[in-house]
Amino acid sequence: MKKKLLAVVLCLALVATLAAGLAACNDQDDEFKIGLILLHDEKSTYDKNFIDAMKEVQAKLGLKDSQVIMKTDIPEDDACYVAAADLVDQGCDIVFADSFGHEDYMIKAAKEFPDVEFCHATGTKAHTENLPNYHNAFASIYEGRYLAGIAAGMKLNAMLEAGEITTPKMGYVGAFTYAEVISGLTSFYLGAKSVCENVVMDVTFTGSWYDENAERQAAIALIERGCGLISQHADSMGAPSACEEAGVPNVSYNGSTQASCPETYIVSSRINWAPYFEYIIDCVQNGKEIAVDWCGGIAEGSVVLTAINTAVAAPGTQAAIDVAINQFKAGTLHVFDCDKFTVGGQKITSYMADVDFDPDFTADTEVVENGVFYESKFRSAPYFDLRIDGINFLDEKY
Repeated sequence: MKKKLLAVVLCLALVATLAAGLAACNDQDDEFKIGLILLHDEKSTYDKNFIDAMKEVQAKLGLKDSQVIMKTDIPEDDACYVAAADLVDQGCDIVFADSFGHEDYMIKAAKEFPDVEFCHATGTKAHTENLPNYHNAFASIYEGRYLAGIAAGMKLNAMLEAGEITTPKMGYVGAFTYAEVISGLTSFYLGAKSVCENVVMDVTFTGSWYDENAERQAAIALIERGCGLISQHADSMGAPSACEEAGVPNVSYNGSTQASCPETYIVSSRINWAPYFEYIIDCVQNGKEIAVDWCGGIAEGSVVLTAINTAVAAPGTQAAIDVAINQFKAGTLHVFDCDKFTVGGQKITSYMADVDFDPDFTADTEVVENGVFYESKFRSAPYFDLRIDGINFLDEKY
């Protein structure tokens, strides 16, 4: 009798152990996961910005390392689709990709895996694809660029007053001649112009988001053309390091380069992706819909500036930036106020932009309202592609 009772007890214990194990397995299978597809790795200031934001949110929400999967150095080709499919196989509830050229491959994956949410930074097609599980995201970084431009304009004024330069001329290293880049460089220029009225700017393009040597050589060429300050929309340390070696002030992008360039770095604007990551995780975990097009701004903490390098910046720079920030928050300042720029000597009163993106860049949407070109209103990704007076495009790269 005792042997039978012992056998029953052992069987019950075994069943309980197996049940607990299965429950643990089910918990593991049901565990929320998010996967990131990154064009480069942390050596790129652009990709590092996403990585840092995800780590911040992971720590804030208490997510385990097993719940956050990052794939780096994923090119803008079918490798993106392969990476997305693998993240789905690993149990990801959200797959996020960070580069413009990833979009078509993310859409392909979204169609194949309808139960997974696919979110894409800087893309343009979510509002026309009409897929319930595919979403675009951006931020009003043109406001951040404008603020950084104020810092540049203040520095030019100080250099003019000190006799260090005779002409307020800036240079800008861009990756591609896309609306995203044109929007950013134009807002940077308009910020500088708001405090340095006679500023002009030369722009050159590298044809790559990340090419340290090309960016370096582009910055050197601009300096040789007499540009007294350089900024960029490209992802390596090429331009900032060239400026440091030449002793030319630099306004960076996506993060501070002060540690490497202490004698020339002024400030940097960047998109803070933490609010968006937190938002999409909350949506999935609580059964809420993710916006088709999401655009965060200064108020949401999605557009930020790094701390100003006061050793290089002109006196009064922070105060001038603070005034503009308050005006943005109050809605009294618009970056693309059509009273503040001309195209071919003419004021813009109407403009049809290519909002519903297509290969032929067909204009389809009126974007000027009440004397303002409204960027990121009709989709999150920028569509400002006007070439305004005062900015000289030295070349084009697509």
